[in-house]
Amino acid sequence: MKRKKKIFKIIISFIIFCLVLTFLIGMAVFAYFAKDLPDPAKIDQRRVAQSTKIYDRTGEIILYDIHGEEKRTIIPFDQIPQKIKDATIAIEDYNFYHHIGIDIKGILRALITNLKRGDGVSQGGSTITQQFIKNAYLGGPQSERTYTRKIKESILSLIMERKYSKDEILNSYLNQVPYGSNAYGIEAASQTFFNKSTSELTLAETALLAALPQAPSYYSPYGSHLDELESRKNYILERMVYFGYITQEEADRAREEKIEYASQSDLKAHHFVTMIKEYLEEEYGDLYSDINMAGLKVWTTLDWDMQQLAEEIVTEEVIKNKETYNATNAALVSIDPETGQVLALVGSKNYDEDQFNIATSPHRQPGSSFKPFAYAAAFKKGYTPETIVFDLETNFGVFGSSAYIPKNYDHQFRGPVSLKNALAQSINIPAVKVLYLAGLEETIDLAQKMGITTLNEKERYGLSLALGGGEVKLIEETAAYGVFAVEGVKYPTKIILKIEDANGNILEKYRENPERILDEQTSRQINNILSDDSARAPMFGPNSILYLPNIPSAVKTGTTQDYADGWTIGYTPNLVTGVWTGNNDFTKKMKIGAAGFYVATPIWNKFMIEVYKLKTKNEPEKENEFILPMNRESFTAPEIKTDITKPMLNGSLTYNKTVKIDKITKKLATDLTPPELIEERSYQEAHTILYYIDKDNPLGDYPENPDQDPQFQEWEKSVRLWAQNQPCNQSGCYNRNPPSGYDDVHIIKNKPIIKITSPQNNSFVTQNILTINAEAEANLGIKQIDFFMNNIIINTDKTKPYSITFDISPYLLNQKEQVIKVRVYDNVLNRQEDEIIIKTNF
Repeated sequence: MKRKKKIFKIIISFIIFCLVLTFLIGMAVFAYFAKDLPDPAKIDQRRVAQSTKIYDRTGEIILYDIHGEEKRTIIPFDQIPQKIKDATIAIEDYNFYHHIGIDIKGILRALITNLKRGDGVSQGGSTITQQFIKNAYLGGPQSERTYTRKIKESILSLIMERKYSKDEILNSYLNQVPYGSNAYGIEAASQTFFNKSTSELTLAETALLAALPQAPSYYSPYGSHLDELESRKNYILERMVYFGYITQEEADRAREEKIEYASQSDLKAHHFVTMIKEYLEEEYGDLYSDINMAGLKVWTTLDWDMQQLAEEIVTEEVIKNKETYNATNAALVSIDPETGQVLALVGSKNYDEDQFNIATSPHRQPGSSFKPFAYAAAFKKGYTPETIVFDLETNFGVFGSSAYIPKNYDHQFRGPVSLKNALAQSINIPAVKVLYLAGLEETIDLAQKMGITTLNEKERYGLSLALGGGEVKLIEETAAYGVFAVEGVKYPTKIILKIEDANGNILEKYRENPERILDEQTSRQINNILSDDSARAPMFGPNSILYLPNIPSAVKTGTTQDYADGWTIGYTPNLVTGVWTGNNDFTKKMKIGAAGFYVATPIWNKFMIEVYKLKTKNEPEKENEFILPMNRESFTAPEIKTDITKPMLNGSLTYNKTVKIDKITKKLATDLTPPELIEERSYQEAHTILYYIDKDNPLGDYPENPDQDPQFQEWEKSVRLWAQNQPCNQSGCYNRNPPSGYDDVHIIKNKPIIKITSPQNNSFVTQNILTINAEAEANLGIKQIDFFMNNIIINTDKTKPYSITFDISPYLLNQKEQVIKVRVYDNVLNRQEDEIIIKTNF
């Protein structure tokens, strides 16, 4: 018993020792870090670091610099609406009024998460007090998310919580925290984003502002993550309901409220700069408490001359489109395909009126501009530009709730058409067939490898994807076309050339990272089709606005079925440019007929021509200046395959079967059919391409049972109907069976009988005048008898008795024996001959 008490005392002593030691160590750590910390009593004195500057590619044009533009308006705590305080606490620190400056549970939870991830301090568990300390005192390049910094935050937070009330701390936070766009504090944010005081904010606007401090650039209303911003705003409303700050009815009304933003027109290349700021926030937000005040120098890929051209042309053409087609907006992206560098980007026609960046929006359907990806996937499998499919009305089966029977733009059907002409003329039905042949999954995989990131839910898509039934981003599809331009090599899209920190250290620098996606042959096939003006002329006319005089270019248009989107994406070997036109409001359509060719192509054409005028030089004048080569090199022609024997696949329309027909009986000729009655007739068997190929292995063996393909019956049915309606021509008839029977009049039993009755065989003729007599009979009647001497026809007799008298002198050969022959024809030209020899002394 005594032994147990002794052990118990030892344990208690050890625990007390550990607690004292922990306390002493904690005090030591506290003293160590606290000695150099700023005085939190000076909460209104915030150190302003050097501003971040964003340049064009030459470093001579400043696109963005917040220096001297920092906006802050301090307002008293009692003038800050309660809903702002509630929204902030609900999303940032719901336990704010109950902790001591640090949230022990939150710290432990974040610590466990960080240890599991093994990637340092990625989860902070920060309170509002800590966030204020971080922004007001620990900002700048030393503000990495390290455990040392977290300790400093915690110490200062504990000190601040002892010196100030919760309301004073929250007041300081709401008047100091950055909300983005150079706005510091809630009043400046309210004025910046809504052009109104905080007292005038609606509940929806309040929740939206509360969403910004976590990542001001990423969630910026002027950025490209509006969906995420909307989701975060709605989540805040849910939190406010949960904590009893508002009712569910209030939250529902706020969720449905349409928010209007103030303009931000003081930026150069505004949408592009916003993308840069978002990138900096995402890549370096953990290093700096406020990326705008980090003192960074950022050299972007933007070419300022090209950017100005793009903005000017987009603005001019949208004015025309608005009047003619009710298309009120447009976006443009231009990329160097040999580097992946973005040279110009216009997200909307006018930043004053529309801050939304269409160029990076994932919600626009590309229409027919998606077709080249399906054709490229098909060419990879072994199909060729010469391969033929039928452009006929076709039921592709049930997709969704109804049968999928697509129409062509002009509501016409062309019958057999090569894949080259089908793509060049943007014919819809062949494109759907090509997608089926290429494979839906294979086409999506290829598009993703080329740079499309939005087609992730493959189960959503059917064959309508060939006509642009899936949403893409303009910037990504433009970059993907760049893979064609450089013959199958992908250069990842880049917007940064170099980033330096405030001390001149290079944080990042552009490096090429090419990856081959397509083989050269496939790329050249696409380039050849999209650059062939004669191939697209039947649809668009020769030398249309798709043609760039003296500039080798490939181009494709796109239009969504409901005229919500018009596209044109085209490229040279050195430059790829994509244009979108339409309206931001999905319910507001362009006028019927507002195809991409009419609303987007004029922008593309004008921009490309003007850029080539501006950018064709021998040498750059400035470092990093973008130029175009003077030789304007052409696209390399693809190899033409000549070893493919399968019909349709090799470009031949049908399998031709040639037979010999008797002209009289219209049956198959025999050896007894007179040669002059024989005609050769071609019977063409027209079938769908699925009759000849396995779609997944077109170069393999002929399919034994083509009707096992689920699409075969419908494709074949439309082809057979087409063939029945085609008139016979010089080359024959389609899908008409040749005669099954043989000539039954030109047979042995119907052969006529003929005999020369005089003169006699081997008789001597002594006179010049000779009479030839013959007897003949025929089952089908005698038409005529021809008389010959030495194979020269003398005369013809058609009535009995069959006889001729003539002077033999002109027909004699210089020899003793002469040949007499008679030939009888019946009424169907069965024939028979008899001949004799006569002797002469002449």
